[in-house]
Order: sequence, then C-alpha cells, then structure tokens
Amino acid sequence: MDLRHLRYFVAVAEERHFGRAAERLHMAQPPLSQAIRQLEGELGVVLLHRTTRRVDVTDAGRAYLDRARAILAEVDDAAHHARRVAAGAVGHLTLGCVGSATYSLLPTLSRHLATELPGIDFSFRGEMLAPDQVEALRSGAIDVALLRPPAADPSLAVHVLRRDRLVVALPAEHPLAARTRVHAADLADIDLIVHSADRHSVMYDIVLGVLRDADVVPRIRHEVGETSTLITLVAGGLGAAIVPEPVTALALDGVAYQPLARPATVELAVAHRADRNEPHLARTVEVIRRLFERSAGVGSRF
Repeated sequence: MDLRHLRYFVAVAEERHFGRAAERLHMAQPPLSQAIRQLEGELGVVLLHRTTRRVDVTDAGRAYLDRARAILAEVDDAAHHARRVAAGAVGHLTLGCVGSATYSLLPTLSRHLATELPGIDFSFRGEMLAPDQVEALRSGAIDVALLRPPAADPSLAVHVLRRDRLVVALPAEHPLAARTRVHAADLADIDLIVHSADRHSVMYDIVLGVLRDADVVPRIRHEVGETSTLITLVAGGLGAAIVPEPVTALALDGVAYQPLARPATVELAVAHRADRNEPHLARTVEVIRRLFERSAGVGSRF
C-alpha cells in the first residue's frame, strides 16, 4: 500500500471536503479523488460518502482513520529517529576515564555531554589504567577512553587533548610540604608510592623517567592500581608520589601538593577504536575535543 494514499485519506477525512484537502496537500483535486477510489478498491470497503457539498466518513472510514493516523505517526517517528541516529544525536556509549583525571574531569565532562548530547545515554567508568582502557576498547567494554598515552595499538585512533603538569603529593607534615616547589632530587631518600608496574601503568614509567633524569634511585614502598588509593596512602604518611596536576582535585586532609622545580608533563588523550565510525561516537569525540579546546582558551584546568 502506498503511504501517500493514507495521507490523502486522512486529509480528506479531516477536512470533509476534497477541495480543501487538495489545497492542504498541495495537489489537484482529480488525482486526489482517484487515489481515494483506488484505496477503497484495494480495501474493498467504502470509506467516504461523497455529496456535492461535503464528505462524510463511514463507520469503516472512522475505524480506518484511527489506524491510519497511528501508522503515519509511527512512520514519521521512525523517520525522525533515523535522522537523529544519522546525525549522531542518539545512542549509548560507555566512557572510561584514567584515574588521575577522574576527579577533576569526570564531573564537568558528564554535565557537558548531557547538555550537548541529551539523546545519548552515557555510562562512565573511572579509575582505569591506560592498559586496561586499551583492552576495554578492543573488547567493546568501553567505547571511548580518556587515557594517558602512549597507547601503542594501531587499531586505536588517539587524539591528544592537553598536557598536564606533574606535581608532588606529600604528607602535609613532611618538611618538603612547606616549600614552594620540590626538586625531583629531593625525593631520593623518601619512600615513594607509585602506580603498579605489574599492570603496565603509563604513570609508573613517566615517574621513574623523571627520577632517572634527576639521578634518583627510587625507594618504592607501595605500588597501587587506583589513584585514589595512592593519595590515601600519602595522606596516611606512608610516602610521597608524583602525580598529574588534576589529581589535586582530590583534596584529602593530610596531603599537600607542590610543583616540581623542573616542570614535567604527561599527555591526556581521547581514544576509540579506529574501525568504529558510528555517528554518535564521532560526535561525542568531537564534543570532547571542542570542550578541551575551549578550556585551553580560557585557561581552565578542569
């Protein structure tokens, strides 16, 4: 059945006049009358009683009108939904966030995505190490990752968003906490808390590189998987740690943050599988990149 015939019938039934219905449909009256007759012939019932002055809807026509309106509404809704899918306005995505950016970034990012892309259902996983994020991207457990490069996997598309400065997290009562800045060499005789080497943490390699450049042999006391645990141990006086600056949003009593005297940075990037080209994923990555570009423009370090 031609959907146009349904639209024609609804117009005539609502207007109760072929001439007015034809004007509403932007067509001539004779082909409209012919289309209605074809519809009645196909159904084998009379839908309309025609007189010289008006058109009356039969009982069968009234029953058919209700169904025709519902069908057309569903068709229009399906078309609208398809256009929204094509525009990347609807769908579901899971985002994984590296631990060191979870506290400062995730609250702002989740609010921004809800405002910019209200038709997309977002789920979030925080406190993820970069290797775990890469594996989750490969398996489809997450769709988008905010991680610390390098992510040496040719199957991923990785876009650097910004560089975060490294700072030293110290027990508040430690003498170094009273300084305005800390040299990496000052950490030579201090117990250190680092992200896990066994889990191939990016931050583990970066921190050891900073200490190596300062000719420091690290005295590692604890290795942990979550940044929140790392800072909690610092607050407990069990050692110091080198962390990205956004971790300072995790303001625990007993922890002081001081900049490194010789600045060092670590990248933050957005990543997804390169073979994923769904419109809602592409649009989400675009929104994230724009957010960081605007943030850099106003000097925000969310």
